[in-house]
Amino acid sequence: MTTLSARLSDADETHGSHGAASSLIGFIGPGGDTAPLSARAFGSKAAQLWRMNALGLNVPPAFVLSTALCGKAHGEKRIGALLEQGIAYLERVTARGFGDRRRPLLVSVRSGAEKSMPGMLETVLDVGMNAATTRGLMRLYGNPRLAADCRRRFIEGYFEVVAGLPRGPFEDVLRTVQTAEDVTSDRELDPEALDRLAGLYLDLARDRFGTGIPEEPMDQLRAAAEAVFRSWDAPKAQDYRRLNHLEDLSGTAVTVQAMVFGNASARSGSGVAFSRDPATGANGLYADMLFEAQGEDVVSGRRQPVGLGRLEAMLPDVATQLAEGVGALEAAYRDVQDVEFTFEDGRLFFLQTRSAKRTPRAALKIAVDLVAEGLRTEAEGLALLDGIDLSQVGTTRFTGTAEVAAQGVAASPGTVSGRIAFDGEAAKRLSEGGEPVILVRPDVATDDIAGMALAAGVLTRVGGRTAHAAVVARQLGRVCVVGCAALAIDLDSRSARLGPTEVREGDWLSLDGDDGTVFVGRRESVVDRPETDLATVAGWTARAR
Repeated sequence: MTTLSARLSDADETHGSHGAASSLIGFIGPGGDTAPLSARAFGSKAAQLWRMNALGLNVPPAFVLSTALCGKAHGEKRIGALLEQGIAYLERVTARGFGDRRRPLLVSVRSGAEKSMPGMLETVLDVGMNAATTRGLMRLYGNPRLAADCRRRFIEGYFEVVAGLPRGPFEDVLRTVQTAEDVTSDRELDPEALDRLAGLYLDLARDRFGTGIPEEPMDQLRAAAEAVFRSWDAPKAQDYRRLNHLEDLSGTAVTVQAMVFGNASARSGSGVAFSRDPATGANGLYADMLFEAQGEDVVSGRRQPVGLGRLEAMLPDVATQLAEGVGALEAAYRDVQDVEFTFEDGRLFFLQTRSAKRTPRAALKIAVDLVAEGLRTEAEGLALLDGIDLSQVGTTRFTGTAEVAAQGVAASPGTVSGRIAFDGEAAKRLSEGGEPVILVRPDVATDDIAGMALAAGVLTRVGGRTAHAAVVARQLGRVCVVGCAALAIDLDSRSARLGPTEVREGDWLSLDGDDGTVFVGRRESVVDRPETDLATVAGWTARAR
């Protein structure tokens, strides 16, 4: 096969030679841009990727299309040529070919606005999979299951994000195959079952929705990039920008990055780590991860992750490298970092870093601690607290005692009582009566942002502390409990069970986001104020005057 890099001249493979195109495309990795990428022009994700690479962290090479191309007619005409230019760069630095039968290059296609919008914009993984590259990946890694799993994941992602098909029918097919194979998780499916599942997905899309997936990798890539650009105008993205006063942002960039495979083996996985606890502000690495998984498995909230202890036990060297890398990023940015990572056969890669979303209580403690540690000045500490009403900062706790109905994972602190709502429409209806609402869901997708904004608390059956929904709940100041295995929801009857106890929509429920306990009924709370930290900040303010 003749790769794109072979068809383009060497002069076109370095960013400095692009001429007018240089303002529309950037490169991260060997021979890439020597000057930092602007967050405004290329999105915060790409800007931070560039900086992580400059800091010497292990970052898969990437190229990025500018925010200037988002929603612009002239941009649509230039995307194809820019994608070819970018793929040629990736082929050169990875020594792989996009669509190659022997050494296939696969890529992820990710969004990235000037300011972080966790989970609100789209991602497509494993782009470049077709019949030929599936065989090529199998030969390259000697792992038939990896090849079959990547193809299955690509088909799922393409139909959901690019074609815009509903997820439900595909999940029904997955459950049918799992039942036939007598397994409870897609991780237990063997290569033959994964191949069969991929075929059933393609049949479903063709027969019910009249659509398919192009075999040509460049056609896949262009469709994925255009879908990511389109996601800027999705209702959930517009709701998020409105709620967070980000209406002045110009659009999203598109980052195309060489894939690394967290699903390659038992020594592979993906996760999210925070340099400090974003719920309480406590100083210490805070991480969730999954073995044999790609990154979207963790942040989507559809699977139940494990904590850092499992990584320390299974791959202590990776755990040490992760802690050192996250610590270096916090020191470089002088702020708490939210870091996405993947490890492939015991080799760690850093995929993203950003300033962590945090609760108001955590923001106060973090600001005080960063100043005390000499990472920030008092004036900078005050700036970190800009927009937070310190008179309302406190930690609520229930008074008295009550029987625990269920136990979940604490994801955003505080206590709350509210009426049960099973979706955003119910949350809107119930909240109009002036009483608090708790959104109760099997998992919370970021599509539920409007319902989360109306709710006082969130309870889910699956998901982890670092899923996008938990991140958004903390940012909104909502109490959140995830991973409540005893929760079973019946949407047809608008009811749920918490262990042996049945509750219905509109009934009262209480959540403790500090320890993950769930109670049936309404409970009273009191507020504990962090007086010492508040007094410290009051001293900063007085000295600033």
